[in-house]
Amino acid sequence: MIFLAAGTQDGRELAGVLLAAGYEVTASVVSRYGEELLAKYPGLHVNDQPLDEDGLTSYLQQNKIRLFVDASHPYAANVSKNAMNACRRLSLPYIRYERQSVPVEYERTFRVESYEEAAEKAAELGQNVFLTTGSRNVKAFTESPNMTGHTVTARVLPTAEVIAEMTSLGLTPKNIVAMQGPFSTELNVALYRQYGADVVVTKNSGALGGTDTKLEAARALGLPVVLIDRPKVRYDAMAESFDEVLEFVAKHLPQK
Repeated sequence: MIFLAAGTQDGRELAGVLLAAGYEVTASVVSRYGEELLAKYPGLHVNDQPLDEDGLTSYLQQNKIRLFVDASHPYAANVSKNAMNACRRLSLPYIRYERQSVPVEYERTFRVESYEEAAEKAAELGQNVFLTTGSRNVKAFTESPNMTGHTVTARVLPTAEVIAEMTSLGLTPKNIVAMQGPFSTELNVALYRQYGADVVVTKNSGALGGTDTKLEAARALGLPVVLIDRPKVRYDAMAESFDEVLEFVAKHLPQK
């Protein structure tokens, strides 16, 4: 059995690739929506419970997991660290699959290393801050003292849970853009204009995460971009393609 941390679109696609190759797979997700998206893969086992390092270690051991594929989000550093630690404790093979980042050539891009730094920099650059970082770290902006007197607009998934969370953080309906990507450059331009964005905050989640079109839209409007860099994690093993993952799996889990 392979355990797959499948918190991204390409992670879900990788689940299908591994199943098609004849492997038994358990995919782990952290949201009900993520679980619904995995329903298209018959025969896939799903874990929807959040697991810390100890919980993950116990789960891997109890379910006779033989290999771990980490396809969690590029910014989910804690998930990867817990996974590597659990695999080391159990002497399980581990490989990290991570989509490539987007080359950043826009001269009005300001790189930071944390959400707190992003809030501080965005406040310096404009009054109306447009967040395209997802819902999980909006709190770092709404509670930042640097954002006092500023307007924060967040683009998030259109689920009831997420919208309720945004409301609890003090965002009003006019500052919640509930839409699911991917977004074209043209749509990004229209949204930045519609909401009067002075500065855009994003992450380098790769082309699949829409980073390229976000940057292109900002360039088209001459808007500054605050880019939160990926966490610096030293992975035990790394792959940038599904073929590389399959090669690693075949090496450690040879099929009869």
